[in-house]
Amino acid sequence: MARAAILLCLLVVLGVPFVARRVATRDGDSPARPEPGTRTLIIITPHIEQIRLEFAAGFDRWHRRRFGEPVYIDWRQPGGTTEIRKQLEAQAQAAISAGLYDVTPPRTLASPTGDPLPEAVLRAGAMEADLFFGGGSFEHTQAKRGIEATVPVNGQPTRVRVRIAARPHGGGFDQAWLDATYGTNSVGVERLYDPDQFWFGAALSGFGLVFNRDSLRDLGLPEPEGFADLADYRYAGLLAMADPRQSGSVATLYDSILNREGWERGWRILREMSANARYFAAASTQPPMDVGQGDAAAGVAIDFYGRGQAQALLAPGQDPATGRLGYVDPKGATYVDADPVTILAGAREPELARRFVEFVLSDQGQALWQFAPMRDGGDRLNPPDTLDPARRLGPENYRLRRMPVRRSIYERFTPWLTDKANPFEFASATPIKGWRDAIGPLMGAFAIDTSRELRQAWNALNRARGNTVFPPERLEEMERLFYALPEHPVLDDAGNVTRTLAFTPENYKAIAADVNRWRDPVRATRAKIAYTRFFRENYAKIVELGRWQAP
Repeated sequence: MARAAILLCLLVVLGVPFVARRVATRDGDSPARPEPGTRTLIIITPHIEQIRLEFAAGFDRWHRRRFGEPVYIDWRQPGGTTEIRKQLEAQAQAAISAGLYDVTPPRTLASPTGDPLPEAVLRAGAMEADLFFGGGSFEHTQAKRGIEATVPVNGQPTRVRVRIAARPHGGGFDQAWLDATYGTNSVGVERLYDPDQFWFGAALSGFGLVFNRDSLRDLGLPEPEGFADLADYRYAGLLAMADPRQSGSVATLYDSILNREGWERGWRILREMSANARYFAAASTQPPMDVGQGDAAAGVAIDFYGRGQAQALLAPGQDPATGRLGYVDPKGATYVDADPVTILAGAREPELARRFVEFVLSDQGQALWQFAPMRDGGDRLNPPDTLDPARRLGPENYRLRRMPVRRSIYERFTPWLTDKANPFEFASATPIKGWRDAIGPLMGAFAIDTSRELRQAWNALNRARGNTVFPPERLEEMERLFYALPEHPVLDDAGNVTRTLAFTPENYKAIAADVNRWRDPVRATRAKIAYTRFFRENYAKIVELGRWQAP
């Protein structure tokens, strides 16, 4: 009997993967292996599983109908957008070291340092993946800029540019097609696609905040309407945030605060929000989940994660306005960014990669973002497919709740969209200031790598603020220390500090150039260490000043 029970348990355990595989395949997942002879497209992405499942199944259907053959997508998900870009840069460097490139003359596009450079173009198959799909436009623009390397040209060491991104196979898309697909190349102050065709917006992302109505009720706090509301000390230890050094999307969110509020007030809000943070998650998906579970009272969120999690927690028939989890786009400050797809230089399947871009921007691809899934009645509720009027547009199983990038989707299909909001109507027109790449280094120094010291200083400062007999000059010094920004050390070629620059908006262009936009391994590292030391010392002084007691 005992042996039979053990054998039965063993069979159940062994059978689970096969059952799970069959269920996953039935629900739209790609099979574990492609059918013999099936072409494979390798895509590196930060996208969640539901998006991967729907786009794998959708592209396969679209490709079978257009070209008469199936396609298998091999998804790679090593981390957030920033981590993916760093991994791609490392792969490109390895390909250059292996000699998998050809050198071409300089193009008209300038290098990150401002000088035209010859290009080392990666050969087919030099990279492991064919496409980079998802994340904000900033990281895809960095892939376009690529890296710089030194290679032999005519027997001489020569500095060259190595692009991570490539134009579409066959010379790019016709401008008439781009105009018909996108219309005007703008949403708010941002582009929908790269004019040189190194990346193409596939969807749009907005940035807001999530909050737990039950937690706010217990804290006696009103529902937040903007990011500045999250600086309230009553959120101390209850705010869910994400690390901008690991998530490009979250870095874009924090950048929207800087652009909207300006240098001084923007950094102040980010400092106070950071002081209230319970943690800094590696992925932008974490805060909405933790806020929904009550592990945090509020947090930052990309729109579709916030809305999707809020919907998932609704009771049957419940009004979203009264659900446990709320999401809000800050009024007048909703920054909208393209979420692109980029064909990689050195791709194995450049033609197939181009077709994937075409699919993503077709009615069939764009409908996946917002239409009702077929299993929820999409076969009855959604409009017909332009290629086959008998078939309805939309995903198979999951309501993705992303904003399509094509204007025509909103013009033609608004009644069928899950979220009726049109991002082209509410996108913020606040100009981009060019400070985004300062966010990771500075927040790393004043918040993430000094989180314990920051919280101690924040607690000491707020206790002093609430003490009516606390010496005002002492409080003033604590305030100054808490919000101060560091001096930037400028190094000579020997690594010695020659002078310092105040960390101001007027000096930031020079600071960014000194560290080569934070790519220089020596100068950037020395600066980050100096910043961290500066903040840690200031926080210690604040705690000491806060120990004053009335005589």
